[in-house]
Amino acid sequence: MDFKQHFERSWQIMLGHFAPILVNTLVMIVVSVASLGIMAPVVSAGYMQSLLLALRENRKPDVKDLFAHMDLFIPLLGFTILFVLLVVIGLVMLVLPGIAVMLAGTFFLVYMLPLMTDQRLGLIEAVKESARMALEQPLGEHVAVVLVLIILDSIGSSVGVGVLLTHPYSCLFILSVYEEKRHRQITGPKTAPPSPPRDDSGAEA
Repeated sequence: MDFKQHFERSWQIMLGHFAPILVNTLVMIVVSVASLGIMAPVVSAGYMQSLLLALRENRKPDVKDLFAHMDLFIPLLGFTILFVLLVVIGLVMLVLPGIAVMLAGTFFLVYMLPLMTDQRLGLIEAVKESARMALEQPLGEHVAVVLVLIILDSIGSSVGVGVLLTHPYSCLFILSVYEEKRHRQITGPKTAPPSPPRDDSGAEA
C-alpha cells in the first residue's frame, strides 16, 4: 500500500473543496452536539459518503448530504448506544476492558459507515465486511492505517478547533484506503506471471 499516495490524494481533495468540507464538518459537529449525540451516527454516515463522492468523483460536498441517509438512523443509533454502553461498563469495571473495546471498535469498524452508505450493506453485514477488510493481509497495513487515524484525531482534539481540519483529512485518508481495498476485492490479488514452458530436458524453452 502506497501511504504517500493516500496522504497526497486526501490533501488534494481537502484543498480542492476546502470551504464546503469545512462547513460540512462544522455543521456535523453542531448537529451532533445540539442533539446530545442522537443525530451524530447518521450525520456521520452522510458526511463520510459526501467525502467519498468528493474523493471518487470530485463532487462538491453539500450540507444536505449530511441528512441523505436518514434511513440508517435507527440501526446506527441502536448500534452506537450498545457500543457506548460496552465502553462505559468496561471503564467502570476495570478501565482496561473499556479501552480495549474502544480500540477494537476503531480497528474493526473503521470501514463500517462507507460500507453501509456506499455498498448499501445492512448493519450486521457491514460490521462483518469491515472486520474482514481490517484483517486482510498484510495485517500491518491496517495497523498503520489505524495508527494514522488515532494520531490525526488526537492532534485535532488537543488543538481544539484543529478538529475541523484533522477530522475531514483523516476521513479522506480512511476513504482513500477503503477505495483501494474495494478495488483489490474486485480485481483480485496480483499473481506472478506463469513460468515459461520447459522442454523434456528440464530446460526453459
